[in-house]
Amino acid sequence: KVTVIVPVYNTKRYLSDCLDSLLAQTLAPEDLEILVVDDGSTDGTGELADAYAADHANLRVIHQKNAGTSAARNTGINEAQGTYLGFVDSDDTVSPGMYEALLEAAERLGVPMVQTGRDERADDGSVLPMVVKVPEEEGFILSEEMLFLLLLHEGDASFCTKLTARDLFEADEEMSILRFPVGELNEDFQLLIRMLDRLEKLAVLPRTDYHVRYRLGSNSRKKAGQEDYFPSVFTDIVRNADLAMELVRSEHPGILPVAKRFALVQRLDYLLHIPVSQMTPDHAFYQETAQYLKRNRREILINPYLSPKERRNLWLMSFAPRTLRALHKKVKKA
Repeated sequence: KVTVIVPVYNTKRYLSDCLDSLLAQTLAPEDLEILVVDDGSTDGTGELADAYAADHANLRVIHQKNAGTSAARNTGINEAQGTYLGFVDSDDTVSPGMYEALLEAAERLGVPMVQTGRDERADDGSVLPMVVKVPEEEGFILSEEMLFLLLLHEGDASFCTKLTARDLFEADEEMSILRFPVGELNEDFQLLIRMLDRLEKLAVLPRTDYHVRYRLGSNSRKKAGQEDYFPSVFTDIVRNADLAMELVRSEHPGILPVAKRFALVQRLDYLLHIPVSQMTPDHAFYQETAQYLKRNRREILINPYLSPKERRNLWLMSFAPRTLRALHKKVKKA
């Protein structure tokens, strides 16, 4: 009934914890397929996955040339046998009852997507502040409401916390097939906002079953000791904000102000993280991002969804982003 897709690339150190948590699921083994997609690992990760597959009939491994997380997930979707699909990152773990609870809710409530809660844990095991608030009781979120929450940064875009009917990924009336965008980070957000129009609502459970391992040096996080390292995720979140704006303009014009807020805040996030050394006149993407704030100073002042802190920072950044960042860097060093 359920296929859990685990893309892996050079995460041998963490893979056993991940797979052990999936093999400990209370969902019957005959109802659970664990599909590991080895994306060209070179550190023995693929061999470790093969060893697990040799010992567990419901776990299988697919090996492919390195093409990125989205491509590995898409391979998993194409090969999955389950009616419902789940996704787990290879350095994360899940609670034993996660997939039994998600499947039970999906079948009982008749919805194609069910979401549980997540927490983030540092490498030393300490729990970090909650990213998304977990509901106190079971409930539903309408698809447009979910889009609204995502644009407010209050929704959970991750497919890892969800069980999703496989049908949602397949051809609809317009004959389009939905897959994760290859070559991009923040891929969950882009796919989810496109998928929301295919469902009326999703269910949310008052549980915290997915456990993210927050580690420096992962695809979306700054590498320790590399001051000028700039994860491409910050470029992708700006592009995704523009995709969201296009979608809202055409399909959900009633929530356009919150989409405008999202476009501004994503650009602020970009400008707060790009190394000062890269804020140069010949950096086209940086220049366009900075100009966007200048062109939208009125929106910064009037948008009702911006917090006072966001409004202040956006307003200041709309005038002299590089000067502000350079000054902030000097203050931190002092």
